[in-house]
Order: sequence, then C-alpha cells, then structure tokens
Amino acid sequence: MNSRIPALFWPFLLWLLFFSLPSQAYVGLCCAKCGGNMPMNIPGGGIPETKEFRLKVSPMFMNMDGLKSGNREIDGNSLLGMPSMGKFMATQTSMDMKMMNLSLGYSFSDRIVGMLMLMYRDNAMDMRFNAMMKNMTGRSGFTMKSSGLADTMLMGKFRLFANDPQFPTRQGSLFLGVTLPTGSIDEKNTRHPLAMRQTEQLPYGMQLGSGTFDPSIGFLYQASRSPYWWGINTTYTARLYDNKRNYRLGNRVNLDAYGMYQFRHDMLAHLQLNGKYRGHIRGEMDESVTGASGHAIKNNGNSPFMTPLWDPQNYGGTQWYVSTGLQWQPASLQILDLTATLPVYQNLNGPQLKDSWRLMLTWYKEIPTKASIRYFKHKSGHSKLGF
Repeated sequence: MNSRIPALFWPFLLWLLFFSLPSQAYVGLCCAKCGGNMPMNIPGGGIPETKEFRLKVSPMFMNMDGLKSGNREIDGNSLLGMPSMGKFMATQTSMDMKMMNLSLGYSFSDRIVGMLMLMYRDNAMDMRFNAMMKNMTGRSGFTMKSSGLADTMLMGKFRLFANDPQFPTRQGSLFLGVTLPTGSIDEKNTRHPLAMRQTEQLPYGMQLGSGTFDPSIGFLYQASRSPYWWGINTTYTARLYDNKRNYRLGNRVNLDAYGMYQFRHDMLAHLQLNGKYRGHIRGEMDESVTGASGHAIKNNGNSPFMTPLWDPQNYGGTQWYVSTGLQWQPASLQILDLTATLPVYQNLNGPQLKDSWRLMLTWYKEIPTKASIRYFKHKSGHSKLGF
C-alpha cells in the first residue's frame, strides 16, 4: 500500500492523546452491554441489553465530483472524442447519491445479536457529451437517474470475549452477514435525450444492487475508559459468483478505527479513520460488447453511448476517509448522531468519479421488551441513561 497511508493515522493518534487528559467520567449514552458508546455509521457496533430491540434510521447524502485514475486527476474533456480515436462519446462529471438506511437489531442473549438493514437509494449522475452527441441531441449532456430499494443486509454479531459480561470495558466480536439481492440490476437509461437509447441498460454503477448473495465476515473490537471510548472494526465481503447479467461486483474490505470522547452526560464527540478497498468488476454485462481495449465499453453494438462507465475495469480502488461528528441524547434510550466524512486519499481504478463528501444523520432508539431487565426501570422513568 502507498507509504503515505500510515501518516494518515497521526491526526487520529494526536486526537486521542489530546483527550487523554483527566476529565469527569460519564457512564455512556448507550446501554452497558454496548460498552457505553458506539459509532452509529459503522454497522455492528455494540451488543444491546438482552431481550431488547434497537432501531436506527439513517439518511445519508453523498457527492462525487471530478475524475481520477490511480492518484491522478483527469480532465473529463480530454476523454471526449470519436471512438475510432480511442475516445468516448460521453463522460461522467459528478454524482449525487441519497440513501435511507433502516436497521433493526435484537439481542437474543448477552452474546448474540441479529440485525436486518434495509436500504433505499436515489442516484443522479451528470454526463457530458462530445461534439457529435451535442449536435445530435442539441444538448451538452444529461443526467442519468435511478432510484429504488437497494440490497438488504442480514447480520449477526457474536461476542467472543469481554472482561465483564454486564459492564464490559473491553470486548471483541465476530461479525457475520449476507447481502440479499433485493436491489434491481435492470435499471434502464430512460432519461437519455435519444429515444433509441432509453430502453438500454444503465451502466454498472447506476444499478441499485449486486444481483448476488454476498457473504461478509469481520472482527470488531471496542474498549473504554470513561469518558473515552475507542475501537477498530474490519469486515470482508466476497462476491462468489456472477449474477443473471453475467458479471459480479468486486470484493470489498472495510477498516474503521474510531475514538469517542464524552464531554457531557448527554453528548459526545467522535473521530474516525475509515478505509475501504473495492475490487474491479469481473465479467461483462450481458448487453455489452468488447471494444478495442478488450473490455466492455458499451451496452449495445449499435449504440453511440460509449462512456468509461461501461468498462468493468474502471471500478474499485483504495480510499481513506476522516469522519467526525457529535452524538446527543435528547431523551432516555434515544440518540441523535451527525457524522461528516471527507476523503484524504483515493487511488482509483481507471477514470472514475472521486468522492467529495458524505453526511449522515442517525436517529437511534433502544426498545426494551418485557423480558428485558431494563423494561420496568424505563417504564417508571428512572432510567435516564438507559441503565
């Protein structure tokens, strides 16, 4: 990996050192089984109190702008031209994605949690035409759009060890999951200004799902010394077979390190370093053809709609981000979290859009059942912090 990557940990380590000064201790915003506090934007955090539900609703907004190939910035205009000259009829310039995540978890015991996450996506990608397409359409470009239910995640978390089963300050867990192919891979290019192109498939990155069942495995570690909480999570997702359109998305690795400082009984700040690796797409969409580069570059042999989006090699890469945010407990058993994310390193496969920023708001609620030891405390109003 690039030698610059380790240096990215320095802001994170300095932040932890700064907040290691003596301070008043708090018991945490979440339940004791969760370890007291947990990040809301990283799946799998914490184990709820036994026989309790947890609900998370998370709208997320993401912007991508400008092209990159490897570490190099790419001028999209330099890619436009005639296909016979190795150029493209259109290139992507920017993309906005809105996502709504709804997650429901249940703690079966003090070691096992099951989780379900539903996702809805809304994608809008701006495209720029070359001179010939401008003449044909009378437009400088257009916006591709797709929206609908994305893939669904089933997850399980199994606590492997904890230094205290009721009030752990150190714990490690095994994460297992599978992505269900509920997202469509049949989205069409309905907004293209040429009617003949509107029944064609949208490119890979504009589809809503993977089209495959994708297993995940990971290890999650968290520790605390109130008012400080920290942890590291790593997960791997495998793409084991081709979907019905004869391709599969790239394998995925996530690494998240975080530190949290609770400066009030009802508020905390957090800082994260988030890394992700995505492999390139394997196979070719069944409506695509192979161009001079040996890769799929368009979705119909007669189509002038040739873009870098149709090359499966132009997907994936390595990216690192810094995230920061605040959590607030407005009421018992509830948390509001606002997290902002910026990229600090991006090494991308082929010309593709680079990330600009992300913003996520999460509403989290713990719901004790009658079998939970916290049920009567909560109903009587004596459990302000969820214990």
